[in-house]
Amino acid sequence: MSALSNAIYVRRELLAMLIVRNLKIRYKNSALGFFWSLLTPACFIAIYAVFAGILGIRGRMLGTDGPGFLPFLVTGIVVWQFTATCFSDALQAIAGNANLVKKAAFPRMLLPLSMVLANACNFLLTLVVLWCYLAWAGAGFGAGWLLLLALPAQAALCLGLALLTATANVFYRDTEHIVGVAALAWFFLTPVFYPASLQIEYLGAAPDWLAYLNPMTGLLDAYRQVFLGMPADPAGMAVSAAVSLALLLTGIAVFQSSEGRFGDEL
Repeated sequence: MSALSNAIYVRRELLAMLIVRNLKIRYKNSALGFFWSLLTPACFIAIYAVFAGILGIRGRMLGTDGPGFLPFLVTGIVVWQFTATCFSDALQAIAGNANLVKKAAFPRMLLPLSMVLANACNFLLTLVVLWCYLAWAGAGFGAGWLLLLALPAQAALCLGLALLTATANVFYRDTEHIVGVAALAWFFLTPVFYPASLQIEYLGAAPDWLAYLNPMTGLLDAYRQVFLGMPADPAGMAVSAAVSLALLLTGIAVFQSSEGRFGDEL
């Protein structure tokens, strides 16, 4: 692990160039530019707000002590979007850079890492907009220091998923179709537009921590404590953070064991 960290540090200038390249590609020939990083979650917010209104679940989900359904939903969508974007973009992190992988000598991990960091830049800017919206909406903010734990945990989750997905897509091109289905299923299994308490209630007599084996459950708890002042389960968040770290370590191990064959497969 230290050797990998040193290799990335030595190539930090290349990493910075790749991050900038990813940001430029995302907004190339785009009239709205960065605004799309705000417009996309806004569209999702509108769609699911209408969906929830049709089903009449606003009051029943959060109760009278909740922060209001729309701030609750906005926070969930924004946080989810960062993970979902990294998950989908990872498909082309290696497969979409075949010429670079075949012809240049550098740590291949820089490619998925730069993709995650570029998306993290967009996410941080979106969080600023989220904070402004929630302040305008009168949301009660909570323990801000949790953000210092939630951001690295989510970045670890995103990078772990990116490494696994990028590797799989080099050897198995069906991965693209699997990721589409998996992302949709994961979204509905994650408490984005409903509280984690519903998942725990569904589990019945099973231990509450089982719900937090989905790492996004604990991450959403943490972000909603920060931005909405909602109660969070420390033990559950610890379980989700541990799963995120485990995915990162697994992703690194799988990626390193496979990267020597990338050039032959592309």
